[in-house]
Amino acid sequence: MKPQPEQEPGLEPDSLPAAETLDDGSFSKESVKDLVKEQQVYNKVDWTGYADKYFLSAVLSRENSIASVEVKKGAGSYLDTTMSSPSFNLLPGQSHQVGYRLFFGPKGLDILKAQGQGLEKALDLGWFSALAKPLLYTLKYFNKYTHNYGIAIIIITVIIKILFFPLTHKSYKSMKDMQKLQPKMAELKEKHKDDKEALNRSIMEMYRTHKVNPLGGCLPMVVQIPVFFALYKALMFSIELRHAPFMLWITDLSAKDPYYVTPIIMGATMFIQQKMTPTSMDPIQAKMMLALPVVFTFMFLNFPAGLVIYWLVNNVLTIAQQAYINSTLKDA
Repeated sequence: MKPQPEQEPGLEPDSLPAAETLDDGSFSKESVKDLVKEQQVYNKVDWTGYADKYFLSAVLSRENSIASVEVKKGAGSYLDTTMSSPSFNLLPGQSHQVGYRLFFGPKGLDILKAQGQGLEKALDLGWFSALAKPLLYTLKYFNKYTHNYGIAIIIITVIIKILFFPLTHKSYKSMKDMQKLQPKMAELKEKHKDDKEALNRSIMEMYRTHKVNPLGGCLPMVVQIPVFFALYKALMFSIELRHAPFMLWITDLSAKDPYYVTPIIMGATMFIQQKMTPTSMDPIQAKMMLALPVVFTFMFLNFPAGLVIYWLVNNVLTIAQQAYINSTLKDA
């Protein structure tokens, strides 16, 4: 089998065909780059084939009909897979059949799961797939009622924001407390500038006195990272978003915003969010952080519109959340 190294217009290079194999329940994926130095050989194959971002062509074993699969780099940008059946002996007049199943279709989770033999593993959602798959099902559930995947993305973003509100509130409160201690921190650094051990003792004593946890602003955010990455994967590789319209000029949630409106607004909201976030960094570090919105804006220019909408809505909700938290902490 040799797939053409072609891709849909507008898709990133990572969506070029890759060789995918389920060997004894273990999923493997190899691109041309992975196979430059050495080939891969599998001996307990459930299925093997080629896939890009949205589609899969696979041969599935029937009654152990695939003995081995050898995947290597072919000429140019081609992949080359050799599949062999188990050996057998035939006497004169006898015949033997070896059966396979073929799958050519989209990498929709329900479609792949219905085929059996672990074909759903072809939808590789990364390290956080255990979270990404439920999020994908939730996305499809809301689409049944809204008939618009863009609105379904907004609903999921709002729900996630509500669920994490207590953690976010705790995080911002901790950052605010740390910010208030910066003048005292500067005094201690000046007082113990020649004695690091005394400085560390004084800082820890200050934290105990004011009941501040220096990690309190980070830990709640760390807990949220797996969910954000899982949703990122679910939106990035969901075929349900392919050619799915949102509204106005966004007619395909899997393609980039043709006029770059949403990425630019997303960058602006990220800048506002950073300006509102309490920080204990020095002025130089704070200025460097303000460059992040520019970097992210350029990164998101070619990202799928569905993913940009998620990030944009998340930023807007975060700004509202920060405004509320800042007002409550100010009044407290």
